Amino acid sequence: MALVGKAFNLKGKVQHYAWGGFDYLQNLLGFENSAHKPCAEYWMGAHPSASSIISDGENSVSLNEYITNNPAETINKQVFDRFGELPYLFKILDVKEMLSIQVHPTKKEAEKGFDLEEAAGIPITAPNRNYKDRNHKPEVMVALSEFWLLHGFKSEAALEKTLEDIKEFNVLIGLFRQQGYKGLYQFVMEMSQSNIDTLLHSLVERELRRKSNNELTKADAGWWVCKLFEDGQEIKNIDRGIFSIYFFNIVKANAGEAVFQGAGIPHAYLEGQNVELMANSDNVLRGGLTPKHIDVPELMKHTLFEPVIPNVMSGTDVGNNELHYPCPVPDFGIKKISLDGNKHQSQAYSLEIIIAIEGGAVLNGSRNLVIKQGEAVALFPGEEYTIESSGKCILYKAFVPS
Repeated sequence: MALVGKAFNLKGKVQHYAWGGFDYLQNLLGFENSAHKPCAEYWMGAHPSASSIISDGENSVSLNEYITNNPAETINKQVFDRFGELPYLFKILDVKEMLSIQVHPTKKEAEKGFDLEEAAGIPITAPNRNYKDRNHKPEVMVALSEFWLLHGFKSEAALEKTLEDIKEFNVLIGLFRQQGYKGLYQFVMEMSQSNIDTLLHSLVERELRRKSNNELTKADAGWWVCKLFEDGQEIKNIDRGIFSIYFFNIVKANAGEAVFQGAGIPHAYLEGQNVELMANSDNVLRGGLTPKHIDVPELMKHTLFEPVIPNVMSGTDVGNNELHYPCPVPDFGIKKISLDGNKHQSQAYSLEIIIAIEGGAVLNGSRNLVIKQGEAVALFPGEEYTIESSGKCILYKAFVPS
């Protein structure tokens, strides 16, 4: 089936993960949630497990299927020859509960890990499977609200001060001074559960007291420790991810600010809403704050054991009512389009996906489309278009850099 034109309405897929919220995505996308299921992510792209649907007003088709049958027309020959697929996955996230501590591998290491697990006969769907594909998973997030995350290890001085200030961590100071980041992190990640409970029990109790006395803010590690116990859970089987909360940078991004996560950077989303764009992969190595599979040796192999100064990007004004958030990868790019009675004019190089976050606009191209809040469009290579708005409108565009 051939679709008409190069501009299409796109409908994504809501993912109901346990850490998601109950209001944001429903209000953004305009749907009922009568079952009161947590709504965590809205996927826009061609991932085979949850492909978007595109429509020309008469016919509708899976974007993944249409790309498979028409690669040059949909993503262009150069992109297909390089990646073999649409190389990105575009998402909106509503983070109500903390996500797992995680690290993503490089492309070379992902290929190696995938091939080893295939040779070992580990099913793709097995809970102990680390590598679901042969791709890397760099990602960028742009905050849609005040957004909190963990991102990379603290500076040496800041981490040493943490070990000095937290009395339960005093015993780790000598280890850090002698063996550095890797020695410290490996020690706590390989610690037995009984030793974790013994070491952290008094720390958790103290942080809960401080929270009840209004002595903590979201800039404090203790605030996020308390989130693990805010429903009155007994302090036992304490999650080893608590070490990461104290050892990593706690980062606040305001609406419109972005953070890029490259291979090897340990990170975790803590709270808020964002636009997320990533390479089309599901390779995640976890280190805590999750009931999912944790493979400490594999995590250690791919973690960057060095201090990170978080780069919170405000975006670069490139004209044409656009802010660009530069990402050092060929797989994807992201721009914010802000309109208020004016217009944006462009031409698609590869497949572009644009979603309206606030307000509405009219897209004029090979087909003329209205984009209202929560609605998305897909634009095929070569499409020349303008987007005009009579009032305030904010859109985000995912694309493949030319």
